Amino acid sequence: MLKHIPNALTIIRILLIPLILLYIFTGNYILAFVLFTISGLTDIADGFIARKFNLISNFGKLMDPLADKLTQIATLTSLVITDIIPIWILIIVLLKEFIMIVGASFLYGKDVVVYSKWYGKLATVLFYIAIVCSLLLKQFALNGVWQQIDLLLYYLALVTTVFALVMYVKDLYQKGFIDKQDLKKEVTVDKKEKKKK
Repeated sequence: MLKHIPNALTIIRILLIPLILLYIFTGNYILAFVLFTISGLTDIADGFIARKFNLISNFGKLMDPLADKLTQIATLTSLVITDIIPIWILIIVLLKEFIMIVGASFLYGKDVVVYSKWYGKLATVLFYIAIVCSLLLKQFALNGVWQQIDLLLYYLALVTTVFALVMYVKDLYQKGFIDKQDLKKEVTVDKKEKKKK
């Protein structure tokens, strides 16, 4: 029975997404905040249980990060649509995720496992905190310095997530999963073409 708990928590997190969006769009930010917080707690719980009792499964390895990304992107999208946060925050997140998907496709079939690093987890935590703050600020109509603090949290989350992406690419390059010889050939060709001109 215990072995199914991490996956059940992941499924619950996915099922919470439409409810979170519903309450954001209907202006019930307190309930959205409660459900979003529950979602974050289930994320922590399923990871802890899976590692503590060695219950890591292929389903969990695929669906756990997917549930995180779906929750984050769906919530950020709803906050943009309701004019709570600026659209450029969502655009940067989507671009980063697109690059990650392209990278994952490139690595498909290769014997490589990309583990979460502290900076990737920090970015996720900062986004959760920023979103929670946005919901509370909207619910209690707090403006001024509070909005500036919330925006600062988004800035920190974005900087961290871009840093995580750069380190991800650097790690793949150093481990040889990005063909260094091909990169050198391209540089050599460019130099020859410049000399001809």
